[in-house]
Amino acid sequence: LRDISDPDPAKQAAAFNLPEGMEINLFASDPMISKPVQMNWDSEGRLWVVSSGTYPHIVPGAEENDQLLVLEDTDGDGVADKRTVFADDLHIPTAVLPADGGVYVANSTEILFLKDTDGDLVADERRVVLSGFGTEDTHHLVHTFRQGPGGMLYFLQSIYIHSHLETPHGVRRLMGGGIWHYRPETGRAEVLSKGLVNPWGLVFDDYGQSFATDGAGGDGINFIFPRAVGVTSPGAKRVIRGLNPGQPKLCGLEILSGSHVPEEVRGVMIAPDFRGHRINAYRLSPKGSSYESTQLEDFLSSSHRAFRPIDVKMGPDGAVYIADWYNPIIQHGEVDFRDERRDHVHGRIWRVTFKDRGLVKKPKIKEAKTEELLELLKSEERPQRDFARQELRHRGVDVLSALRTWTKAQDDESVLLEALWTFQSLDVTEVGLIRKLVKSRDPRIRAAALRVIYHRHEEIPEVDELIAKAVRDDSAQVRLW
Repeated sequence: LRDISDPDPAKQAAAFNLPEGMEINLFASDPMISKPVQMNWDSEGRLWVVSSGTYPHIVPGAEENDQLLVLEDTDGDGVADKRTVFADDLHIPTAVLPADGGVYVANSTEILFLKDTDGDLVADERRVVLSGFGTEDTHHLVHTFRQGPGGMLYFLQSIYIHSHLETPHGVRRLMGGGIWHYRPETGRAEVLSKGLVNPWGLVFDDYGQSFATDGAGGDGINFIFPRAVGVTSPGAKRVIRGLNPGQPKLCGLEILSGSHVPEEVRGVMIAPDFRGHRINAYRLSPKGSSYESTQLEDFLSSSHRAFRPIDVKMGPDGAVYIADWYNPIIQHGEVDFRDERRDHVHGRIWRVTFKDRGLVKKPKIKEAKTEELLELLKSEERPQRDFARQELRHRGVDVLSALRTWTKAQDDESVLLEALWTFQSLDVTEVGLIRKLVKSRDPRIRAAALRVIYHRHEEIPEVDELIAKAVRDDSAQVRLW
């Protein structure tokens, strides 16, 4: 910590080591933003970022002043030129997800839903969605929001946290690390899996399988499924290890996808190694009931010692965006909370593109007709499929008739899986479609349909017959589900 890097963004940009064919530019930097923790896009091409200069510990008597920012690139040049403060009274926010007509924010002991009701892009409505999360350690707080393909909100907590949530379905507890899922329509929150030291990154692949990284563990990519128990879960008699034993601590996770990404790296998972100033890359392939993960060459690295990649997301333009915490100090244990070398003001978001490959044209989502949104479920651009499903969910039961008519006209099972997730997003159990996909020739589709059954089995007549047949399936992954 005697070598404090020059914070000049130009010098930091020059320190990147990029594979051939990749370019990087600064999308946003201080003073426009500072200390980005998590980011997620909305369907209008705006990047929502939670920022905390308070971390790791609020000064006694100080007011809560951490922020939720909205960044926009209004002229399409790959650089943010508009910043709006959506909320500025947060306390160490660690997750953000625009959805359901507003935005979900993790705010230490609680999850909030903030909404702008008058169109000025400033929150004027605030509701506590869930509360009772522990705060024993500020870098293990509830964090990392992802909306699953079925419309549920997923979030994580870490080893030192003890949570006791009051829900309409009873108290739900998680003592230690794990992954939650939450259905906003019903208020039902449940633990999906337990364990890991500091589970941080979370993604779903094209077949709805889920994977996580660990910001304090050493197993690389972890395969996540209901009732799975990972390392450090209190009282666990057996645990499942990750797919890459001996790997560094990883913070964040994303899957490279879309037409702008070169074909040879599509499907590769990338995960920030915040201690090593780099982003790791992994290629997964099915193996038995789980997966085999092979580490590839770094996605990128930097010789700049304050580069701390903490989140990574595919953008709607096809580029890869990296939230850079920017700090010579990365956690609690190295120095005192009040050490003057802790950086509370800098922060960057970097944008990676691929040379000689066209960027993705962003479609209109909010203004689109229902039929246009349904066709976007066939798009090769994953953000477009996700945003279309999200908008259909927001429109509610009014789209059900059109969705059913459109689904009957489809014969591609991958598209039918998108349709099934759209029904699930609308909190509808489409039994006929589930029964059809459970019989698919593709075991990945059969497993995906069984995952939907896991969440909605109470609404499926004679569900035991479907499960009894799946237990005898040739595919080990189908048998697992």
